[in-house]
Amino acid sequence: MGDKKKVFVTRKIDPEAIELMKDSGFDVHVWEDEMPPSRDILLQQCKDASALLTLVTDKIDDELMSQSPQLKVVANMAVGYDNFDVPSATKRGIAMANTPGVLTKTTADLTWALLMAAGRLVVQGDRDVRAGKWKTWLPLGYLGQDIYDSTLGVLGLGQIGLEVAKRGLGFDMKILYFDTYRRQDMEEKYGFEYSSDVETVLKKADFISVHTPLTEETYHLIGEKEFAMMKPNAILVNAARGPIVDPKALYEALKSNVIAGAGLDVTEPEPILMDDPLLTLDNCVIAPHIGSASVATRNKMAMLSAQNIIAYFQNKPMPTCVNPEVLSS
Repeated sequence: MGDKKKVFVTRKIDPEAIELMKDSGFDVHVWEDEMPPSRDILLQQCKDASALLTLVTDKIDDELMSQSPQLKVVANMAVGYDNFDVPSATKRGIAMANTPGVLTKTTADLTWALLMAAGRLVVQGDRDVRAGKWKTWLPLGYLGQDIYDSTLGVLGLGQIGLEVAKRGLGFDMKILYFDTYRRQDMEEKYGFEYSSDVETVLKKADFISVHTPLTEETYHLIGEKEFAMMKPNAILVNAARGPIVDPKALYEALKSNVIAGAGLDVTEPEPILMDDPLLTLDNCVIAPHIGSASVATRNKMAMLSAQNIIAYFQNKPMPTCVNPEVLSS
């Protein structure tokens, strides 16, 4: 490969992925701080970098790419890449990659953990036990929502949405889904019911799980009007991207019992601000964006990111390039 090419890794990741890149002849620089590098530091590091291994917190836009003359490839350790300016990268001939597939089932598991925790008041109960508030068994205490025989509404039947829906079958749930692309194959295989509009799903579902990408069209897809359509016993789960759900509207819906509860793995902004009123609600479970956080899955994500970078410079097919047209130009 000639002279060692610099790879800047914006956070500490699985050491196996770092060693893989080093063994492949790269000069790997890792940002060792727990917090992401500042914009100034990121720009400085990119000036002589041939590749970046990034997280969703790192904004890779035209300004950065214009100041990175040697940059050839950026690998995001995530499925989503709303932190990427893909059109600008494509114009500049910079390949961009993500990590689909390897975190699908792990994220679906976490989605279900949130669904069950919010639906059955698990976190509220745990808090009360620790605070000494649990005095006796209460016939009318900690009453949640039954999951079995209920209706699960899935917004976005991509890889993760599909795995969430499949898990619902084990609870004898009716699966109702919306997607811009109808999956008749999944309807025939699993008995899912398709809705051509979001509103029908919101009105009929007892549990609503959000799995759409974050785009201009899906920004605040769920707001005051949408919450008003939902059942009063509805539980909303968002393990996709925080800004898909309007947080102010969510707070009002939960506070006023327009819906029964919510489980969030993502927020707007991230991390959630400590004065955010959502933190004052017992019927809102909030996790720190841990959908993919299992030992095995985070290893696979790091390794796939490294493999994308290595493949590019070895003139081999990148496993998961999001703008493959640059590879043939």
